[in-house]
Amino acid sequence: MSADPAAYTAWLAKANTKYGGWTPVFDKLGFFAIFTSIWFKTVMVLLTTSVLACSVHRAPRLWKLARHPRTRMGQTFYAHAPLRAAILVPAGPETAIQDVQGVLKAHGFRTIIDQDEDEAGLNLYADRFRWGPFGTVIAHVSFVVILLGFMVSAVTGYKNVNFVVPVGSTVAVGNGSGLSVKAMSFNDAYYPDGSPSDYASDLVLYKDGVQVDRKTIRFNSPLKRDGITFYQSFFGEAVAMKVLDPGGKVLYKDAAALSWTSDDGNRSIGQFNLPAKKLVVELVVPASGKTVPTIKAGQVEVNIFQDGIKNSIASKVIDQGKPVTLAGLSYTFERTRQFTGLIVAKDPGMNIVWLGSFLLMVGLYLVFFFPHRRIWVRIRKTTGGSEILAASTMTRDPAFKPQFNQLVTDIQLAGTPESTPQEVGQNDA
Repeated sequence: MSADPAAYTAWLAKANTKYGGWTPVFDKLGFFAIFTSIWFKTVMVLLTTSVLACSVHRAPRLWKLARHPRTRMGQTFYAHAPLRAAILVPAGPETAIQDVQGVLKAHGFRTIIDQDEDEAGLNLYADRFRWGPFGTVIAHVSFVVILLGFMVSAVTGYKNVNFVVPVGSTVAVGNGSGLSVKAMSFNDAYYPDGSPSDYASDLVLYKDGVQVDRKTIRFNSPLKRDGITFYQSFFGEAVAMKVLDPGGKVLYKDAAALSWTSDDGNRSIGQFNLPAKKLVVELVVPASGKTVPTIKAGQVEVNIFQDGIKNSIASKVIDQGKPVTLAGLSYTFERTRQFTGLIVAKDPGMNIVWLGSFLLMVGLYLVFFFPHRRIWVRIRKTTGGSEILAASTMTRDPAFKPQFNQLVTDIQLAGTPESTPQEVGQNDA
C-alpha cells in the first residue's frame, strides 16, 4: 500500500480513527512499517556487526586449539584439575606411554606425544571432537545469515495482509509485479457445529493482461508465481457500485469490499477512490447480524469525501438499482457480492533464512553433542616402574566424568592388572 500514495493516504485516514493525533507521529517513526524503518535497519546493522566481530575474534583461537594444542601442562595442573588420577604401573615410561596412547585411541581420541622430554617425564595430549567448538561460530554466523534474509525481504520484498478481491473483479497486485488477480468464485464450508471446515477461492492470475495461472487456493494450498505467494486469509461482503459523470462516462464499475467495522460493531464499511475527481467514496451497510435503523435491507449509505476535507461533502442512503445524483455524479448500488481476502507476500529472503536456520541447527548440534574433550598425561619414572598422571577439565561437561573414570580403569588394566589406581577427584583436599 505504501507504493500507492493515494491508497496510503486513505489508509492513514482510517488509522487516524484508531490512533488519533498519534497517527502522524507513528507514521514518521515508521511504526506502520517497522521492518523497513531506518531505526530498525540501524539496529540490525549494529547487531550483525557485533555478532561478526565476536565470531572473527573467536575463530582463530579455536583454529589454533584444534590444530596446534598445548601438549604440556605444569605440575600444578595435575594437582588441582577437576578430573585427575594417578596410576602406578610396573612398566617403564616408554612402554607406559604406548599403552596410554593405545587406550585413548581405542576410545576415539586423537593423541599427540610431546617429543621433548623434560625433567618431569614424558608428556601426552589427547582430545576428541576438536572441531566441536566451531559450532559456536557456526551458530553465531547463522544469526547473521538469518538477519540478512530478513533484511533482503524487508528491502526487496513486501507483504499485504489485506489484499481484497471481490468475486468477479480483477485487482492489480502492484509493486512492479505486472500481476493482477481475478476471483472467479469463493466457497466456504462448515462443520455441523458451525465451525469452518474449508475456505476456497478460485483465482485467475494475469501478467500484463495475459492469463498465466489458475488455481483454487485454500489455507494450506497457496498460489505461487514469480516469487509471489497468494494465501487464503479471510472473506466477507462487497458492494458493487456504478458511478457515471454528467456525460454518462463510467468512472467506476466494480465492487468495493466492506473491509472495516465501525467502533460499535454495528456497521460494515468499505471505500473506493475516484482519482479523476479527487474523491473518496465510503460505503456503509449493517454488519452481519446487526440492524441499523437508518439503513434497511437492500440499501447502502454513501458518504463522499474530497481530498483535504475531513467531513463528507455529500451523504445519502440509496436503494439497490436506483441511480442517485450526489456531488454532480450518478451513483447506482447494483448488488452485493462476496469477496475473498488474501495475504500477498513476496519474500526473496526466505531461502536465506532457511539456510541460516539450518546452520543454526548444525551449530547447536555440534555444541551440545560433540563437546571438545581434552586429557593431558604425564608419565614419570619411579623405583617400581612408572607413575601415570592424567588430568582434564570438565567445564560445562559433567557427562565426561564417567568416561574419564573408564579411561583411568582401562589404562590401569593395560599397564598391569594387579596395580590399583590412586584416584583423586574434585572434592579431595
